[in-house]
Amino acid sequence: MADLIRDAAIGQLIRWVTKKRYLKYPEEKDDFVLPEPWVQLMNGVPLTSHNTSTSDASTAAEGKETGGILRTPSNGSTRRDASPPPSRAPKDEEAPTEPRTRHSEDHHDHYGGSHEHVQHSDLGDMTARRLREDEEHELEKVKSIPIVPQTTKDGAILVDWYYTDDPDNPYNWSRNKRLGINILICLYTFVVYTTSAIYTTSEGGIMQRFGVSEIKATLGLSIYVLGYGIGPLIFSPLSEIPLIGRNPVYIVTMFLFVIISIPTAFAPNYPGLMVLRFLQGFFGSPCLASGGASLGDMYSLMALPYAMMSWVAAAYCGPALGPLLSGFAVPAESWRWSLFESLWASAPVFVCMFLFLPETSSANILLRRARRLRKLTGNERFMSQSEIDQHNLHPGQIFLDALIKPLEITMKDPAVLFVQVYTAIIYGIYYSFFEVFPLVYPVFYGMNLGQVGLVFLCILVSCIIGVAVYTAYLYYWMNPRIEKFGWPVQEDRLIPALPASVGPTIGLFLFAWTARASIHWIVPTIGITIYGATVFIVMQAIFVYIPLSYPKYAASLFAANDFFRSALACGSVLFAHPLFHNLGVAKGTSLLGGLSVIGIIGIWLLYFYGAALRKLSKFAESGEADEEPITQEKN
Repeated sequence: MADLIRDAAIGQLIRWVTKKRYLKYPEEKDDFVLPEPWVQLMNGVPLTSHNTSTSDASTAAEGKETGGILRTPSNGSTRRDASPPPSRAPKDEEAPTEPRTRHSEDHHDHYGGSHEHVQHSDLGDMTARRLREDEEHELEKVKSIPIVPQTTKDGAILVDWYYTDDPDNPYNWSRNKRLGINILICLYTFVVYTTSAIYTTSEGGIMQRFGVSEIKATLGLSIYVLGYGIGPLIFSPLSEIPLIGRNPVYIVTMFLFVIISIPTAFAPNYPGLMVLRFLQGFFGSPCLASGGASLGDMYSLMALPYAMMSWVAAAYCGPALGPLLSGFAVPAESWRWSLFESLWASAPVFVCMFLFLPETSSANILLRRARRLRKLTGNERFMSQSEIDQHNLHPGQIFLDALIKPLEITMKDPAVLFVQVYTAIIYGIYYSFFEVFPLVYPVFYGMNLGQVGLVFLCILVSCIIGVAVYTAYLYYWMNPRIEKFGWPVQEDRLIPALPASVGPTIGLFLFAWTARASIHWIVPTIGITIYGATVFIVMQAIFVYIPLSYPKYAASLFAANDFFRSALACGSVLFAHPLFHNLGVAKGTSLLGGLSVIGIIGIWLLYFYGAALRKLSKFAESGEADEEPITQEKN
C-alpha cells in the first residue's frame, strides 16, 4: 500500500513538500544495494555469465553471513554497512545460476509508450515474440533473477529493472493491485461518458430557462462529445512523452473537469453553459484514448483482451445509463440536477485517482529511476532508453510528431482508415439511435422521463450479454488455439465481429417496425438489446485488433479513432431530431439500419484483406526481424 500511495499523485506531492524525506524509493534508502552486475559495469569489469552469476551469489551469501550489505556509494566502490539485507536482494537459497540478460525489445509497450528499438518485417512475428516474452516473464518473475543491464556504444548503462520480480515493473504488480487500478480507470471512463448523456433529460428545462430551440438545447450534448473527441489529440501525445507520463495528464485534467463542473451546474446563460460543456468534455477526454494504454502497461497479451473488455464496457454503458441516473431527479427537482449529479460522481473518482492511481508507463518509471541512480552514484552513464532515443529532440518536436502521426497513419493506411470510418459510423448511429427513445416510449407507451431512463437498462443487459459471448470466445476458442498452434494472424481477432456485424442491422430494423402503440414495448426493446450486444462485440474486436496490429502507434490510433467517432457523433446528435421529425420513427431508424449494412461488408473485407493491406503499410512493417539497435553493444 505504501508503494501504491508513493507512486500516486498524493505520494508525489508529499515527497515534494517534504523534500523526499518520506515515501522514499529504494535508491533513496540507506540500505539500498545496487545489484552486482550493475556495479561491475560501472567499474568497467567485463561481464560474462560465469563471473556475474558467481559474484552475485557470493555477494548475497557474504552479506547474509556477515549481517551486512554491499552498497554502492557515489565513487563507484563498495563498502559494508551494518544493516540487514534489503528485501529485493536475491535470497541466498534462491541465488540464480545465471543472470537474465534483458534486451531492449523486452521493454515493448503494447501502446507505443515505450522505448522499443527492435522492429520486425512481420507484425505477427513481433506479437508472437511478445507473447513468448510474457510467458517467460511469468515463469521468471517468481525467481528473482538479476537482470544484466545493457550498454551503448557511447558507454551509457541502460537502466532496466533490477530483477525479474522487480516490484516497480507494472507487469509484476499483484493481481489485486492491477485489478484495483483497472477498476479505477473504468470508473473514470464511465463518469466522463455518463456526463455526456446525463444532460439529455435537462434539455426541456434548458429550452424553457433560456428560451432556445430544441436544436440549441441539444447542442449541449453534441458539443461535449466534440470536446472529448478533440482532447485526446492533445493529451494522448503528452501522455506518451516519457518525461511526463500518464498520471500527470490524468490528474491535472480530471481536477479541471471537476472544477469546471461547478460553474456548469450554475451557468447563468446559454452561451456560458455551452462553453463550459465543451470544456468539460475536453478535460475529461484523456481516459477515452489513454485508458487502454494504461491497461496495456500492466497486462500481458493473453490477459489484455479481458482487461480491455472492462474498459470498453465502461465506455459503452456510460452514455446509455446517463439518462437513467437523471431521469427521475430532473422532473422532481430542476434541469440543473443532472449537472449536479455529474459533479457528485466525478469528485469522488478524482479523489480516488489522486490517492491511489500510480504511474503505469514503464518508460517514465525507468526514466525517473535513471535520474535517481545518477544522483546516488554521481555517475552520468546511467541512462534510460527514452533519454537516449530523445536525446537530440526538442520536446516540441516530440509532441508535434505525436500530434500529426494519428492523422498521417489514418490517411495513408487503408486498413486503419476503414477502422476509423467504420467505428465513426457505429458511434454516430449509437448516439442518433438514443435520440429516438423520447419520441417512442412517452408517445406510444405513455412513459415519463424516469421510465424512459429505465429503458436504457437494456443497454446494460446487452453489454453483459456481449461480455459473456466475447469472454467465451477468448476462453474456449482463441486462447486454447494460441497455446496449441501459436500466435495467429491479427485478423483472427475479428472473427467474433463477423456474425455480430449483422446484429446492429437486425436490431435497428426490429425496433423501427415494431415501435408502435399496437405492439408491446418489450418487442422494440428486444431490438435495442440485440443492437447493443452486437455493437459491443464488434467494437471490442476492433479495439483489440488495433493495438495488436499496430502496437507502436496504437495510442495515436486510439486518439484518432476517438476524434473521428466523436466528430460524427457530435453531428449525428444534431441531425437526429430533423431526421426523425421529417421521416418518422420507422423510416428514420430504417435509414440508420441501412447505413449499418456498410459495416457488414466492411468487416468481412477487413477480415479477408486486412493482412494484405498491413503488408503494404509502412506503419505495419519496418526493418529486419532480428535487427539490433544501432546504439546497443552485443554482449
